Amino acid sequence: MHATVGDRLVVHGAVVGDHEKHGVIVEVRGPEGGPPFLVRYEDGHEALVFPGPDAVVLPAQRGS
Repeated sequence: MHATVGDRLVVHGAVVGDHEKHGVIVEVRGPEGGPPFLVRYEDGHEALVFPGPDAVVLPAQRGS
């Protein structure tokens, strides 16, 4: 999994009833765009994340 600053990370709920977590990648600490990622979630907290199979990186909207 690779990302750049500004991409969005979506972590799907692990069990029925869990909500998805959405965040913005604010720092990429791994080599060549790999994890870990520093992510700022919608509620404002930040976490260092090694995404698992339940996560998806959505590219940021870039200027055209």
